[in-house]
Amino acid sequence: MDKKVYSKEGKELRTIALEDAVFARDVSEGSIWHAIKNELANKRQGNAKVKNRRDVKGSTAKPWRQKGTGRARAGRRKSPLWRGGGVIFGPQPRDYSYHIPKKVKRLAIKSILSLKASDDDSFRVVEDFSVETGKTRDLAAILKNFPSDGRTVVILGEDDNMIKRAGGNIRDLRFLTYNRLRAHDLYYGKNILVLEGAAKKLGEFYGS
Repeated sequence: MDKKVYSKEGKELRTIALEDAVFARDVSEGSIWHAIKNELANKRQGNAKVKNRRDVKGSTAKPWRQKGTGRARAGRRKSPLWRGGGVIFGPQPRDYSYHIPKKVKRLAIKSILSLKASDDDSFRVVEDFSVETGKTRDLAAILKNFPSDGRTVVILGEDDNMIKRAGGNIRDLRFLTYNRLRAHDLYYGKNILVLEGAAKKLGEFYGS
């Protein structure tokens, strides 16, 4: 697959050949669903908790004798049937995280990249650039040359703390490194900007 390479000013420079096994393969919707579900589950804190009848503070004595009062029999005031009593089958702290096969995750990433690469307007390869000053306005001046309707995802060839620092205050902007992509951010990104160096590394990393 051949894609145009744009300068950071938004002008066409040249074309680049992208790995077909990564950017032009059949889309596996099932693997995308599993990868996104796994990422969201792994992010859950799982600390929701309510008090059951064991946790509620109170006496364990019978509120009145079993017979002869004319009222319904009752065992203790911590019963879930009483106001202030425990909660039946309420949430308890738990670990929601789980693992999926690496092949499924890799297939999902390649499927999302292929899905995004099929749209020339939302997927663009940009020449390598950085923001040496680390200032938001310098990065914003570059991003305004590309479509910015909705969430924008920039795929980097390597960790760049200065460009991440510059984009920290820009709304709906995400940075991903080529070897640590997140299916959720990638799939829901409206605009994908792949640095030229990252595009080559993606072909090598996921194409093997």
